[in-house]
Amino acid sequence: MPDVFSPARLGPVQLRNRVIKAATFEGRTPDALVTDELIDYHRAPAAGGVGMSTVAYCAVSPEGRTDRHQIWMRPEAVPGLRRLTDAIHAEGAAASAQLGHAGPVANAASNRLPAIAPGRLFSPLGMARTHRPDDTDLRRIIEAHGNAARLAIEAGFDAVELHFGHNYLTSSFLSPLLNRRTDGWGGPLVNRARLAREIARTVREAVGDHIAVTAKLGMDDGVPGGLRLEESLQVGRWLEDDGALDAIQLTEGSSLLNPMYLFRGEAPRREFARAFPQPLGWGIRVGGRAFLREYPYREAYLLEDARQFREELSMPLILLGGITEKATMDLAMAEGFEFVAMARALLRQPDLVNRIQKDEATRSLCTHCNKCMPTIYTGARCVLATPAPA
Repeated sequence: MPDVFSPARLGPVQLRNRVIKAATFEGRTPDALVTDELIDYHRAPAAGGVGMSTVAYCAVSPEGRTDRHQIWMRPEAVPGLRRLTDAIHAEGAAASAQLGHAGPVANAASNRLPAIAPGRLFSPLGMARTHRPDDTDLRRIIEAHGNAARLAIEAGFDAVELHFGHNYLTSSFLSPLLNRRTDGWGGPLVNRARLAREIARTVREAVGDHIAVTAKLGMDDGVPGGLRLEESLQVGRWLEDDGALDAIQLTEGSSLLNPMYLFRGEAPRREFARAFPQPLGWGIRVGGRAFLREYPYREAYLLEDARQFREELSMPLILLGGITEKATMDLAMAEGFEFVAMARALLRQPDLVNRIQKDEATRSLCTHCNKCMPTIYTGARCVLATPAPA
């Protein structure tokens, strides 16, 4: 069993340890470009001991953002991203960029561009129906992932993470509930998985062995009729056989239909209702219990499902979900996972990894109240640890 604090290789990249700061949207890019606040946000966990910090969310095209304030990968973004990666590297950590297309999770009204989904769905975010992409649209999006990966290299990133979860575009194509197409991109799983596989291959061809390529793959949407474990396992086998990825990070839930399936713990419905403009805020007040369901928190809460991927696949896997203490990290290593990923606990204590390395009995101060989640619209933070921005 490897020590979680021992160096490890992720594809062509050497990490100082096996702890990755997971991608969680920072809410610090008001002009869709890097800010000093975003740099400070990632510098803190890098100085705090993580092996790699993941920048989220870097959309591959303008309509692929969840809203117009998010970074999208274009030449104008590169200088700021280079400042960001330089700051992370100066603290001894590697830097990863999460690349993806929000698809039906995009806010068309904010982006002033149609949201894209496998079919024409009504999106309450943009109060409009989504656009159903044809072959030309999908080819453009696939190539946009390759172009974004090339820009990530230019910006100094050591890795890219492809977003194949949470019912963002690629995940929505995997979902039998959302993807009712009858062409070559829908129907049987091999067709629904086509977008994920072509994106992964295109990105690998774009970057070669210069940087690591990982994917965040949904194991279970947590939605009746959505992607379930058995189909996701097959997608994982195909992705491994294709050989385009250096690792897979395993996740669950649907940002579109059941976000708390990933974020176990309390469901901050009132805080979300206050964070959204009307009529969305009113809708959350009325129907929040159906959308923001509550699931109990426990350490390593995704382990049971992730264990099945570990049994089926030989490629490196990253365990996410409820990893806040050394005993849980050791359990992940003992189960055969090569890396662990943390997010909310690092908002409360960016130096938690250093604390645990110094004293294995350290316990995270995160209470799993999830009140950090609605703060992404004004700057993601732990409400128990940091004051709101002025």
